[in-house]
Amino acid sequence: MIENPVFKEFPSEILENLEKLNITKPTKVQERIIPIILENKNVVFQSETGTGKTFAYLLPILKDITDSLIANPQDTSVKAIVCAPTFELASQINQAAKSISSIKTALFIGSSPIKRQIESLKDRPLIVIGTPSRLVELIRLKKLKVQKTKFIVFDEADRLIKKELIEECSELKKSLSESIITIACSATLSNKVKDFFSNSSIEILPEEDVLKRNISHWALYAENRDKIDLLRKFLLAEKPEKALIFTSRADQVENIYSKLSYKKIDCMALHAKSDKVSRKAAIDKFRSGKANILITSDLSARGLDIQNISHVIQMDLPRDRDFFIHRAGRTARAGKKGINVLIGDEYELKEFALLEKKLGFVVYPKEVREGQVLAPIL
Repeated sequence: MIENPVFKEFPSEILENLEKLNITKPTKVQERIIPIILENKNVVFQSETGTGKTFAYLLPILKDITDSLIANPQDTSVKAIVCAPTFELASQINQAAKSISSIKTALFIGSSPIKRQIESLKDRPLIVIGTPSRLVELIRLKKLKVQKTKFIVFDEADRLIKKELIEECSELKKSLSESIITIACSATLSNKVKDFFSNSSIEILPEEDVLKRNISHWALYAENRDKIDLLRKFLLAEKPEKALIFTSRADQVENIYSKLSYKKIDCMALHAKSDKVSRKAAIDKFRSGKANILITSDLSARGLDIQNISHVIQMDLPRDRDFFIHRAGRTARAGKKGINVLIGDEYELKEFALLEKKLGFVVYPKEVREGQVLAPIL
């Protein structure tokens, strides 16, 4: 039963749906951020992966829209825009909104036919969720009318403000009213992000030490040529409930997929070159449990929130520490435990040891022998 005062203010429909999702009390980020948004204040917030950032902004926005509909049911203008860097994250946010409210939403992403999306605007969605280029295109065409939009959200703000997307985000921001309430969030906030949202308060949530407390970190040694074979042996020995496999190189996604499939290991592949239908099919099968192994690159999986991932397996160590954190953070979500595995060569394992010291977690060496994952014999 929901008793927390932060949630008590929400409409009964939302409360009932939260209970169905077994959400009965807010996470720390929700407790901190929801009241700020309900006060109609601009805010940029940082919180670790898996801490509930999406509902931290969706819940107060949905409450505000519900209240406005009670006051003026004839006003069916777009009330909120949520901007995300990838199709997968935008789709996930759309699903999250639908899971707790019947308020109409629409999904606008660049790889879908724009005519169909323009048609969907005739259904008068109150929340629009999409990638920056398509949102900007629809505004330019005067199909997406934003004069009465009250909220703009930039999810995964650090990624949106990088050079490949910053121009579209700047144009999107300029096309909206100066009085619009701006919300941005990410697991990591750079100074560039803070400058971009200079008119917003900055809220840095204390680290919950998810990397240290909820995730076990394992290291397995293999030269590059032997990594996929060791991965195969590891999967057969460990039998993970649900494993997400990362590689930095997009071409390696297909290579790993082909070699595992050839050895009769059931898996799915997701990378930036996949078409929209293939990408959605891979994620849906992985999310539903029809496939329990998904191979992906960093850009494709950024922001993915899939429940019950028991193992994250990193086939290389990313140069960017934030990428490592985002990868590892796909497991141990919502207070659960998880395992983060690096299959690395000698150089990568040395770098992993340095990262262990910097981030304060413990790495356990492992090896696969006799069909089991065991500590090495010293």
